[in-house]
Amino acid sequence: MVRAAALTPLPHAPDIVLGILDLQGEVIPVINLRKRFRLPERGIGCDDQFVIARTGRLTLALHVDATEGVCEQAAGALLPAEEIVSGTEFLAGVTRTAEGLVLIHDLDTLLFPDEETQIRAALEAP
Repeated sequence: MVRAAALTPLPHAPDIVLGILDLQGEVIPVINLRKRFRLPERGIGCDDQFVIARTGRLTLALHVDATEGVCEQAAGALLPAEEIVSGTEFLAGVTRTAEGLVLIHDLDTLLFPDEETQIRAALEAP
């Protein structure tokens, strides 16, 4: 997790990409989760954060309004998402904590295949 910072635009990237971030020499695309989940959009604020997420295929920064901490759960504590909420195409499951339900997002399905291809091409362009 890193504090939000100014981003560099990434030409030819899909609309879900806010720009790129240089994190210790690694260029990382920043994903607009509000756009993905069809929430009202807003600009990046000084108190916002980027959560660095590494999948098997790509490293991304997810723009989040705030974070509340890290939650560790036992492997068996994950409930199938479709049993709890509808529209679960981006969820790996749901778990319960003392504070309530936590939605576990599946980073491998967060980007559509064509979006991932566009991001890779945009990052490799001269």
